[in-house]
Amino acid sequence: MAMSITHQIGALTGTPITADTGNISGDSTATVSAAAVWKTPVPNLRCRAQRQGMEIDAISPPLSPCRPSSPVLAGIRPDLSVACQAFVNDLDYPVTVPETEVVREYKLDAAHVKGKGVPVYVMMPLDSVTMGNTVNRRKAMNASLQALKSAGVEGVMMDVWWGLVERDAPGSYNWGGYAELLEMAKKHGLKVQAVMSFHQCGGNVGDSVTIPLPKWVVEEIDRDPDLAYTDQWGRRNYEYISLGCDTLPVLKGRTPVQCYSDFMRAFRDQFKHLLGETIVEIQVGMGPAGELRYPSYPEQNGTWKFPGIGAFQCYDKYMLSSLKAAADSTGKPEWGSTGPTDAGHYNNWPEDTNFFKKEGGGWNSPYGEFFLTWYSQMLLEHGERILSSATSIFQNSGVKISVKVAGIHWHYGTRSHAPELTAGYYNTRFHDGYIPIARMLARHGAIFNFTCIEMRDYEQPQDAQCLPEKLVKQVTLATKEADVPLAGENALPRYDEMAHEQILNASAMNEREMCAFTYLRMNPSLFQPDNWRKFVGFVKKMKEGKDVSKCWEEVEREAEHFVHVTQPLVQEAAVALMH
Repeated sequence: MAMSITHQIGALTGTPITADTGNISGDSTATVSAAAVWKTPVPNLRCRAQRQGMEIDAISPPLSPCRPSSPVLAGIRPDLSVACQAFVNDLDYPVTVPETEVVREYKLDAAHVKGKGVPVYVMMPLDSVTMGNTVNRRKAMNASLQALKSAGVEGVMMDVWWGLVERDAPGSYNWGGYAELLEMAKKHGLKVQAVMSFHQCGGNVGDSVTIPLPKWVVEEIDRDPDLAYTDQWGRRNYEYISLGCDTLPVLKGRTPVQCYSDFMRAFRDQFKHLLGETIVEIQVGMGPAGELRYPSYPEQNGTWKFPGIGAFQCYDKYMLSSLKAAADSTGKPEWGSTGPTDAGHYNNWPEDTNFFKKEGGGWNSPYGEFFLTWYSQMLLEHGERILSSATSIFQNSGVKISVKVAGIHWHYGTRSHAPELTAGYYNTRFHDGYIPIARMLARHGAIFNFTCIEMRDYEQPQDAQCLPEKLVKQVTLATKEADVPLAGENALPRYDEMAHEQILNASAMNEREMCAFTYLRMNPSLFQPDNWRKFVGFVKKMKEGKDVSKCWEEVEREAEHFVHVTQPLVQEAAVALMH
């Protein structure tokens, strides 16, 4: 009997999928083991040699955090077929995945076991929920989630925006769009990493939409501009509330940390029926772009451009008050009136400045050590406060807690590591800045989520001494030393095999496998035929583990039949997302 596209997808995932057309009585299901598709023999297949460890002389075009474009190694099939268009127009019924489906446990206990595979999650669009608190492009979301599930993806990551949910009034939460989106993920048998996004969307790398902080928060910042991070020239940054006022009741009688805690508690209470089953991870936003850092390299209005060193963000009155107290307690009150005044501007390079230059730079002086210790410690204490609250709120709920740390790889080859210092990571040639972060996360049983996993050193501008691979290695060693689970993300959209191979290698570095990898991002480009074929092979390779003795061509050949059968659904997702 011929199977419909819905049943064919169900067969490939090994999951019974029920389709209710509304016109035919009775149920129709079909279940076939996915192994029958994946393990089809491939005769006389020749594989090209892996490029691991190979020295490559050519330098590819620079890939900076500012560039949304990325290499794609093959062409894209042109327009969709008439049959596909007919399928798009015809498929209006929901596709359901039974709740009895057997799923893999979220991998954390196996963080120290090599070769067991890494589950892959996919980031959802930033605007998955509209400003009116409804699901954006509902039909596209449904088709996209089903396509991801069919590819073997473990789940999705979604931003839960503070600026949407608590937008109108303190303590008034509207979960409308998220309730529907989470139920949609549950229906398709996908796990969810929910990001508590306490930052503004807009003004950072890859931000395609603008979602400000709640309007009542913005009103408070307008009344007291020192609630915003401030640089030495008085520029205010509205991306995230300054951590200098974390414990002060500056937001309608509540402290910022209380606001974050109340939000997380309301989320827990609203979705407690999904915690531990559908919602498996809570990533707690701690700064701009949701990362534990200062907003030292803001792209908005052209303030910063890659590969500038950025600027310290400690000039609001609350941060300066803390700096003064720290200097007084050290017996150096003269150090407490201001931050470094010789650290250059956002777009300088280290050697342009007296503070960051390699010979005799202020960063390596007694004052520099004092300031950088205080500045980075303030960030760590900010993380401690929010993590203490988060772990208490979600205790015994079955979810893991994670924190994202930025992959600041430019000027990593210099002595001072200036861009890391301005972001709050006290990492220099003589001081490890990631072990303290890893230890802080370990104290709370949190996951260390790190970006730029897909990057290779030679792809980056060599004059800026960009070394993402060495940075990832340092972070991996720090998490190993602190015994904290490591998860990864790609910093920029990539669909090519070189990036996939790099992620695979980094996911099992130093005998230690990542607990999860989150892929950036669900969009029309991901569902283009050639990109989708490579992505399906990548997901399979990650799930099988690095040491599987198959090359990329073999994995992709095994996926060809799978991709062909799911093509109409994937094309629907691509078309719907574009519109």
